[in-house]
Amino acid sequence: MFLMKNKNLLILLVVSMTGSVMYGAKEEFKVTSPDNKTSIIINTSGENLQYSIEKDNRLLISPSDIGMKLDGGELIGKSPKVLKSSTRKVKSSISAPLYKRSSINEEYNELTLSLKGNYGLQVRAYDDGVAYRFTTNKKGEIVIIDELFEASMPQSYPVTVAYANAGEMNKDIKNNYFNSFENTYETVPVEKVADKHLAILPLMIDAGQNTKIVISEVNLYDYPGTFMYNPTKDRTLSGHHAPAPKSLKQGGHNELQMIVEERENYIAKSKGKRDFPWRAFVISDNDVDLVNSDLVYKLADPSKIEDTSWIKPGKVAWDWWNDWTIYGVDFKPGINNDTYKYYIDFASQNGIEYVILDEGWAVNKKADLFMIIPEINIEELVKYADDKNVGLILWAGYHAINKDMENVCKHYSEMGIKGFKVDFMNRDDQDMVGFYNRMAETAAKYKLLVDYHGAYKPTGLNRTYPNAINFEGVFGLEQMKWIEPSVDMVKYDVTMPYIRMVAGPVDYTQGAMKNASRKSFKSIYSEPMSQGTRCRQLALYAIFESPLNMLCDSPSNYINEKECTDIIAEIPTVWDQTVGVDGKVGEYITMARQKGDTWYVGGITDWNPRKQCVDLSFLGDGEFTGELFFDGLNADKAGRDYRKESIKIPANKKIDIQMASGGGFLLKITKK
Repeated sequence: MFLMKNKNLLILLVVSMTGSVMYGAKEEFKVTSPDNKTSIIINTSGENLQYSIEKDNRLLISPSDIGMKLDGGELIGKSPKVLKSSTRKVKSSISAPLYKRSSINEEYNELTLSLKGNYGLQVRAYDDGVAYRFTTNKKGEIVIIDELFEASMPQSYPVTVAYANAGEMNKDIKNNYFNSFENTYETVPVEKVADKHLAILPLMIDAGQNTKIVISEVNLYDYPGTFMYNPTKDRTLSGHHAPAPKSLKQGGHNELQMIVEERENYIAKSKGKRDFPWRAFVISDNDVDLVNSDLVYKLADPSKIEDTSWIKPGKVAWDWWNDWTIYGVDFKPGINNDTYKYYIDFASQNGIEYVILDEGWAVNKKADLFMIIPEINIEELVKYADDKNVGLILWAGYHAINKDMENVCKHYSEMGIKGFKVDFMNRDDQDMVGFYNRMAETAAKYKLLVDYHGAYKPTGLNRTYPNAINFEGVFGLEQMKWIEPSVDMVKYDVTMPYIRMVAGPVDYTQGAMKNASRKSFKSIYSEPMSQGTRCRQLALYAIFESPLNMLCDSPSNYINEKECTDIIAEIPTVWDQTVGVDGKVGEYITMARQKGDTWYVGGITDWNPRKQCVDLSFLGDGEFTGELFFDGLNADKAGRDYRKESIKIPANKKIDIQMASGGGFLLKITKK
């Protein structure tokens, strides 16, 4: 046993590292989780390298082909021959000060295979899932034409997917590469997953007997992200990657994007000696344990930032969702200094850490962050905000910051800006993935936060560069400004945490003070509303993981709803502990999060009213009191109807709470 500190990783125990030359004698390698329940099996006896997954001796994923096609015809994984294998057991603790729990107990069993052809396979089994990744040890540069990644199923499992929302079903698949990675979910038998439309990761497989599998990827560097689809219409999902861009032109939203005009015949050019992304499978027999999983964070590379003390999570008073709509003032609101001083005053008075200047502060369609509209004086706003202990974050279109990243970050950091919300990337090919990593690294150099909007899902970058503090890639509340009333956001809210949020934080932007029933909802751009009740919006601050968390509505509306504003403003955004209390995918979810001596418990339901017995046994011994926000008697018609009560937590640590249709609750608990 030994102790070793390495940045934010504290190794407690590493044992049993062995190696042996195989000479092709062994054909199957099995790696089992520390609790002896879940196994990933690697088979080297067939035409292609294969993996399969078992839990409690039940086959979840059938033998599935994996490999890579390199330029020149080389096929990694073809007729595999093992030269050497080694195993190890790791037990460690990870410090995670900007995460959903401050410390993570990590334990896994690992297999490393070296195969003929200067490549390898690394395989891990944790209690909450399994993962594998390829490694190569080749000289110079390699060109990856394609990657073979399949997930075959022993029977017709239901699969829950969100499709890329660019392009149309049954059209050219390449139309899907340019998309915002936002869509609602649908659940279909695996055979019915689209063959000409791409599903974004994460996705979820229902393997029966209450077992769910969420597939995602981790450590995405210098390599494209993964989509999945079903080109064969059988029980196998196949991975698909956008080819690397060959030529690009400026265009898209307000000339802030780079549009791919032509693509290469390969997905990546890369160093020949490297690790490839993890293919990760989060597995649980209890739906809410999916939300508890730390697998993505554990697989990610440790922090490259030695001192993270300057990275400050918190709440953000946000301008764009409410369309700068404030009232009761003696000036005309809009993108001007008077309006932002009003936002800064509101943030300061309520202990809100940041104000964002969203799109519009820079001259439109110029993609130049040094061209500022005359109505805005950023230096003046920074000084005004500093005096009131509020930080400013600037919105930036992708191309505007990418073309002059170093100078932009240096200039605005020196001015006193605290970070950037970077938007409209809308791709995950190799070129764009490189931008994410470059942006995080450059921003860290100048002590800037980064919030990725118009973004693919997180893949562990928030551990490697903790200043990469939040990611969109979620069908968030912004959709309320324009969606058709038939779009069921309430169902999405009780589905997304079990799938998308498994990958990491979400920039969902909750906090609506106008709250509508199913029948009364309509989309309004300038004064939007939410689907569901007021207490649902409050609960989302305890349910959704979001270290940089927006207050989406108008400061004027929050001022008129002081009781709700006070509780929203005080809820932390990073936590000492997170507990998935109860839930079922697509129906309801209850989460508990602890900071210091205080717990916040949030619960939401679908459109079905629900009486829930909430088990608070995680509190442990002692006497506790609570402050409960719950749906009012008429919340099913008037979503803003709520009640607040002070309660005593019973000795048996169980309380019954009634949620209205589309409703929720928020419970703040303190120990006597």
